[in-house]
Amino acid sequence: MADEKYVAAVEISSSKVLAVVGKYNCMTGELDVIAAEQEKGLESVKYGLIRNVEEVWMRIARLIQRLESKPAVAPRKITGVFVGLSGVSLRSIAVPVSINLGDDIEITDEILDRLFTQTRTSAIDSSLEVVDAVPRVYKVGQQETLSPKGIIGSSISAEFDLIVCRKEMKRNIMRVFEDKLKTQLKMRGLVVTALATGQVVLTDEEKRLGCMLVDMGAETTTVTIYKNGHLVYFATLPMGGRNITRDLTSLTLLEEKAEEIKIASGNAIPRETVTTLNYNGVKDSDVSNLIVARAEEIVVNILKQIRYAELKETDLPAGIICIGGASKLNGIMDLIADKSSLPVHRGALPKYIQVQDMRINSSELVEAVSVLYAGATGADEACLETIDNNELPVTGEEPEDEIIEEPQPEPREFWFTKIIRRGKDAVSGMFGDTEDDSESLE
Repeated sequence: MADEKYVAAVEISSSKVLAVVGKYNCMTGELDVIAAEQEKGLESVKYGLIRNVEEVWMRIARLIQRLESKPAVAPRKITGVFVGLSGVSLRSIAVPVSINLGDDIEITDEILDRLFTQTRTSAIDSSLEVVDAVPRVYKVGQQETLSPKGIIGSSISAEFDLIVCRKEMKRNIMRVFEDKLKTQLKMRGLVVTALATGQVVLTDEEKRLGCMLVDMGAETTTVTIYKNGHLVYFATLPMGGRNITRDLTSLTLLEEKAEEIKIASGNAIPRETVTTLNYNGVKDSDVSNLIVARAEEIVVNILKQIRYAELKETDLPAGIICIGGASKLNGIMDLIADKSSLPVHRGALPKYIQVQDMRINSSELVEAVSVLYAGATGADEACLETIDNNELPVTGEEPEDEIIEEPQPEPREFWFTKIIRRGKDAVSGMFGDTEDDSESLE
């Protein structure tokens, strides 16, 4: 494997499409994000589900073209990308599995693969599709362990979190890349965005102590809860910052103006004094009342997920970590702290990830860069085609008759569990919809 490689990722959300390119150092594990592009106002995606395949692929094609024109990327060509998967139907289902081995034998990769296969074929709702399987803890015989490989035992069992979504969500992403972009761009892998951000944003200590990561987007809010070093709960709520904006349109405001007012002067905490300000005839007090009411509804539903995970706030001493555009609303994090007894802080990219392209604020890139890092660490292939400058004409353009298309591997799934297993082997010996959408809104 080369010491470094170039990778690319695309994150498709209800408010924008982001595309990023990074240079990953395989020796140090550091990632430099060298280029980023975005297109906002994507009305063809609702609650994370692609509704207009044509519109999405055109936007992605434009973003890739702009990235390839950047000095940090050119003259390389982007031949593949890792794609983030997020949306309202994504959630986890706890599934226990076990294998009776008969005699005392050594746990091998082949046995672990059998356990994973059994997990992925577990009976679930036929409308759902399994996109990943994340182990909590293994038990070999009576011994609990995070790293079962190499342990001797006559049986092995584990509890997995199956990450599932409605089939339409994954199918429409595949339509974009396999039907529309297949001659231009290959999908190197499908990455569950919430799991990728948990790996990047949260520290090992936070996950061991217990914490909740809240990604507040435009139309969805994703909640993942960690305890004892592993994922224990994952749900996506069908509400986000755009709900507040749309509430404000009831005051005879266009959505663009309502969004502008929300960002400039909105606050999730009720004001102590009533103001006489108005926005083109719209009372500031009316704006404040709507924002406060909706913000409180969102926060209450976020905190209810702790109970749905069968945990108490005292089980999460590392607190609540917030990311996402809607978390930037003035007062929203204070409101979460007021409604709970937990510490609350904003999540950020770690020091081993550096954003070189400063045209987009790094806080807006957290999800896309997390997908990028997951792709860089979970797969061996690069996403950019390196061109030998010695073979280029003076213009710097590659001759058309010299382009060679190499066969591309199939998209990789279950990347998260592969990374987890590698990491656990390396440190061996140390240490609905929620049930349905309506249930999370009780």
